[in-house]
Formats: sequence, structure tokens, C-alpha cells
Amino acid sequence: MKLLQKKLSQYTEPQKAMAAGVYPYFRAISSEQEPEVIINGKRVLMFGSNCYTGLVSDPRIKEAAIEATKKYGTGCAGSPFLNGTLDLHKKLEARIAEYIGKEDVMIYSTGFEVNLGVVSCLTGREDYILWDEQDHASIIEGRRLSFSSSLKYRHNDMESLEKQLQKCDPDKVKLIVTDGVFSMEGDVANLPEITRLAKQYNATVMVDEAHGIGVFGKGGRGTCNHFGVTEDVDLVMGTFSKSFASLGGFIATDKEITNFLRHHSRSYIFTASITPASTAAALKAIDIMEQEPERQENLWKLTHMALEGFRSAGFEIGHTSTPIIPLYIRDNMKTFAITTELQNEGIFVNPVVSPAVAPQDTLIRFSLMATHTPEQVAEAIEKLTKVFKRYNIIG
Repeated sequence: MKLLQKKLSQYTEPQKAMAAGVYPYFRAISSEQEPEVIINGKRVLMFGSNCYTGLVSDPRIKEAAIEATKKYGTGCAGSPFLNGTLDLHKKLEARIAEYIGKEDVMIYSTGFEVNLGVVSCLTGREDYILWDEQDHASIIEGRRLSFSSSLKYRHNDMESLEKQLQKCDPDKVKLIVTDGVFSMEGDVANLPEITRLAKQYNATVMVDEAHGIGVFGKGGRGTCNHFGVTEDVDLVMGTFSKSFASLGGFIATDKEITNFLRHHSRSYIFTASITPASTAAALKAIDIMEQEPERQENLWKLTHMALEGFRSAGFEIGHTSTPIIPLYIRDNMKTFAITTELQNEGIFVNPVVSPAVAPQDTLIRFSLMATHTPEQVAEAIEKLTKVFKRYNIIG
């Protein structure tokens, strides 16, 4: 055995979970991702999706993707920098710029690549990146690639952020990067205070709206719109893989920044463009989100119902106020076991264990779609309550 294989063979945590019959990952779904899905021939309620709008199986979006494929083919065979820019891409960029309320937009192949390519190259060696300790992994990877000084502040703690800002040279660039909605805990960034501090210390603000778009703001425009701070946020990042029911990502900002990024952001320059189907699907999703506000309204009705139901049953759910509801277990193997039992009960949820979170903070992530019914939510709470009581997590 070569040294690399010998070293990596010491990683046996997945095998231990498999041997215990509680390995919860890579579960093959054989249907569309609707409120009910098919796994191993069995119908299971899906409470692990990130498609908060419930549009991922909408026939109008599927038809738009099919028509785009007929016209443009299945791929672009190159990066947007070279041969991979379609007129359809430019149309989507203009549409998002209008939708978000920014001067210009760049489309990346994934949301991860947006954060990786933007955060890593915007600032220089003498500049600063200030980031929330609970920021998404893609933001963390982006700041790791940057040559700038990296200053972490405590989660959503504005006093901690200000102390870090005070450490910075006032004449150097300071980039504050935060999630709008934090993807595991479901809580919301204090954007009014972040933008106030940014003005005070002459800092730039970038907000990751991956889990805010489709949920907050007019027409689902996100947390920046919700708090009325879009003009004060310099860069708005989003992904198509969640509420847009597609694949890809974008950065919305001013033309000075996009001009630099188009010629320096390596994950943009050296990655093939998103497919015509993905582009058309995202375009259609924006139209539907704007034209059907009742979809967003229903999502919030279900969210309030679920939050009240979990709190009444005694679940520990932290500070969430969104369709992302963390159900804390605080034990890795119990989290795996409960996830497996819930699937046997017909409920699909996602386990979140270390190193994604600290070992004492392991949880099950319960997430809602606008297309769930109150009856489905009530059934899920009932079964979750039964299983959590069986493991003495509640009650």
C-alpha cells in the first residue's frame, strides 16, 4: 500500500456508522424532489430540501429547461471568459441585476464557486477579511485562499465585529463577509448593524443570500431587501440551486467590481459556464417568485406552525426564525441513529455532525418548502417527537 492510501485508510468513521446500520448519507432518491419522495420504493416526506420555494419540480420550469436545451444544446463546452457566454446568460445576468437591485451581475457555475472566487481575489496582502465564525464553508475556503489578513468575529456578535474592525488599518480595504441566513442554525444576520458599522469604519459588505432568497424580502429578494439595506451592501451573492430550482450562482454588485472579477476570479475564468437548461430554469423561477407571492406567504405560515409545534413539544431549536429549523441532539452517533429511525418512520431530514459543527452542537436540520401541507408538517412533528422521546432528547 502506498503512503497516501495507508494514511487515508486510517479514516474509518463512515465504516463505523455503516457497521452500526446508521450511515445517513448518499441516500438515493428515485423521484422528483417534492414534499414526498421515493427512496427504496417507499414514500418518504422530504424535510431535507433547500428548495424553499418548492419550484424544483414545477412543470413551467422544466419546460423552460427543455426549450433551452433544444435551442442551445446540453452545455457550453467552455468558460464564460472564452467560448462559454450565451445571449441567454447575459439575459439572466440583466434580470438578476434588476431583481436584486444592483448595477451588474456575474454568473458562476455553482454558488460555492462564487464565494471561492470572489472572497479569494477582491482584497490584497495589506487588506482585511472579517468573517462570522458560522459563515458557510465556501466563504471560509475563499478567505483561506486570500493573501489578506483574516479576522474572525463571534457569531452575529456586533461588539466582536467592531473590535475586529478597530484592529484594522483605517486606510486599507476591509471586507465584511456574512451569510444572510445561516444555513445550519437558521438564524438571520444583523444586517442593519453590520451596515452601520461598515459605514462607520469605511468597510465593504458582502452578503451570502443562498438561504435568504425566496424566503425573505419582496418577491423573495432576500434579507438585504427585507432589512432595506440593499444599497448599503456592496456585494450580494446568491445561488440557483435552492429557491431558483436550478444550478449555478451569481454575484450582484457595481461595474467596477465586476470588471475586476471578470478578469481575476479564477473559479469564474477557469470553469465552464452553467448549462442552457440551468440558465433558463433560473430565469423562469424569478418570474414565478415575483408573480406568485402566495408561495412565499404559505412558506411563512408553515414556518410559524413548525416553530410553534417544535417549541411546544420541548425541542431545543436555538435562535432560528426561518424555514431552517435545527433540532439539537448534541451527540454524533445519536444524530445518525435518529436520522435513520426517522427515515424508517417516513421522514427525511439531514444530520449535521462534527466537523461541520462542534461535537456538542450536533443537530438534525429540518427545512420547509412552500409546497408542504400543514398535514405533512403536523405528521413530521408527531414522528420527530416520538423518536426524540425514545432517545431521551426531549420529554
